[in-house]
Amino acid sequence: MRILIIEDEKKVAAFIKRGLEQESYAVDVCSDGIEGEHFAEINNYDAIILDIMLPKKSGLDVLKDIKTAGVKAPVLLLTARDTIDDRVKGLNVGADDYLTKPFAFEELLARIRVLLRRGGYGTPILKFADLTLDPASRKAKRGDVEVELTVKEYALLEYLLRNPNRVLTRTLIAEHVWDQSFDSETNVVDVYINHLRAKIDKDFPVKLIHTIRGVGYVMKDE
Repeated sequence: MRILIIEDEKKVAAFIKRGLEQESYAVDVCSDGIEGEHFAEINNYDAIILDIMLPKKSGLDVLKDIKTAGVKAPVLLLTARDTIDDRVKGLNVGADDYLTKPFAFEELLARIRVLLRRGGYGTPILKFADLTLDPASRKAKRGDVEVELTVKEYALLEYLLRNPNRVLTRTLIAEHVWDQSFDSETNVVDVYINHLRAKIDKDFPVKLIHTIRGVGYVMKDE
């Protein structure tokens, strides 16, 4: 899953980005309101973390404009001012939740997970055929066999499992599993798909990850 952070305080942004990446999220960071609004509108994010006090354009104005533009990603507002007025304004404009600085990363992560559950990402254990993935423990099993996954392999498998029987283009996979630094000219998606196949398909008679030539991949039971 891919998350956008719009935060001008470099230390705060780096702190959040590092923590989310350790939890297998792909993360983009923007440091001002205009850039953040642009990223929110041209990319398909699963959640947005938005600071209210931003240079060039305030977080509340960014929020209002991206909602008007049709951005569906849930938004968590960050504010250094714990006032009812700020919170009410943000929620009225379209924020889904808010968090007051300073905060513990664990609380931010918990709030992000709640927002993702509201968006349909809340299944406790993901299952497809005889493959299971537990987001809480980050453990995968094919039948009775436990599968060890790297951080990026986990993120890729989670995305596939949340979209079973749906053909996913390489671009779509890259948008949700990698961040803005991803080079679409490389074959990184194919390489990681092959890594996953070696772990969850190779030793089993029924293959789950299938190639759609010239398009991408689909997870199906056949």
